[in-house]
Amino acid sequence: MRPQTIQIFLPAGDPRGMRVAEITTRIVRVIEVPRSQLADFLKMPEAQQVGVYFLMGELSDAGLPRAYIGQSGNVGNRLVQHNQNKDFWNRALVVISLTNSMTQTHALFLEWFAIQQAAKAGRYSLENGNTGSQPYTPAPLLADCHEIHETSATLLATLGQPIFEPLRNATTVPSEKELFCCKGSGADGTGEYTTEGFVVLKGSRGRAENVASIQGTSNERLRELLVKEGVMTVQNGLYVFTRDHLFPSPSTAAMAVMGRSANGWVEWKAANGKTLDEVKRQSVTVAG
Repeated sequence: MRPQTIQIFLPAGDPRGMRVAEITTRIVRVIEVPRSQLADFLKMPEAQQVGVYFLMGELSDAGLPRAYIGQSGNVGNRLVQHNQNKDFWNRALVVISLTNSMTQTHALFLEWFAIQQAAKAGRYSLENGNTGSQPYTPAPLLADCHEIHETSATLLATLGQPIFEPLRNATTVPSEKELFCCKGSGADGTGEYTTEGFVVLKGSRGRAENVASIQGTSNERLRELLVKEGVMTVQNGLYVFTRDHLFPSPSTAAMAVMGRSANGWVEWKAANGKTLDEVKRQSVTVAG
């Protein structure tokens, strides 16, 4: 991470309408297009360019925002097609080159790489089917692609879509990371409390059975959906997390691991035995 200056232009003066973002020293531009303003975007010259686009929309059943990643030699025409045949999205974010120098070769690699990185981050439920294999990209173009991706990732996050951002506190010094464990009835989960919620880490093991008190409730349905979406898989009679997953609260995270209602502030404990509550809440006092 390094300091950067980002410029956001509002063509209609509406902060929730179309927004155009760019880093002042780069040639990459991201245009955020509300679906209701697609016709306005089509009038812009950028709509006729080669580009990579991200369709963002409603939440999946498991609570993840849904996204579709694509590319086209004419992004405007492709968005018109998606407007007719894809229901879930409400905003498109289009990545183009200020110098109109992005080629179809760039776009094909950027689409493939973006899908890989978004899946790795695990923040969004991707609507893409077969991700395919890495397209052939000559070395000079490959260097361009990585710079374009880095810039677009920063701009997407700035516009409120951190599709490539890791769930964990990546800026925290590893030795200072505070990991918490939740154990019992065969479950053995490990997680991290972040500014966005509680992240249960890949490899954590959860109890497969649901206790009677949550059967037929939204908690049971959430666990089923996590399995359906591949966040957890059944191994040796336990639920195993296949990737890091962000929960809105420590208690929801503990419930997913334990298969029962749980107070996550008490269930998650640090290596020294202190609860999450003791480490993160009781340690905060009024100055004076």
